[in-house]
Amino acid sequence: MQAHLIFYVQDQQLSKTFYQRVLGLEPSLDVDGMTEFCLGEACVLGVMPISGIKRLLGAALPDPAQCGRIPKAELYLCVDNAASYHAKALQNGATELSKLQKRDWGHLVAYSLDPDGHVLAFAETYAGSD
Repeated sequence: MQAHLIFYVQDQQLSKTFYQRVLGLEPSLDVDGMTEFCLGEACVLGVMPISGIKRLLGAALPDPAQCGRIPKAELYLCVDNAASYHAKALQNGATELSKLQKRDWGHLVAYSLDPDGHVLAFAETYAGSD
């Protein structure tokens, strides 16, 4: 099974550039209406313009544009250097929600909002956690 996580975004190019710079990845797909990044063998992150999903699903879908920057999803990524990824996110336009901190579940995690208001978390396991 391969999971595709698709964020609906206001500006596909802006989101593409943001994730390209923050993740240090080139898109595996970049066409009008969809940009995708392989996050691993079984996971793909896609960014799709809100207008594209409205065309695809029509009136049956509540309009995501009406949500503004209200968080609609969280992307929680376990990485080797959470502080570095979090810093890159902030340098590229993310808004910090929480600095890197030890969490009860055994991760050091920093949280921010991407340009469309999706929660972005970079986490790593800290020494002494099991």
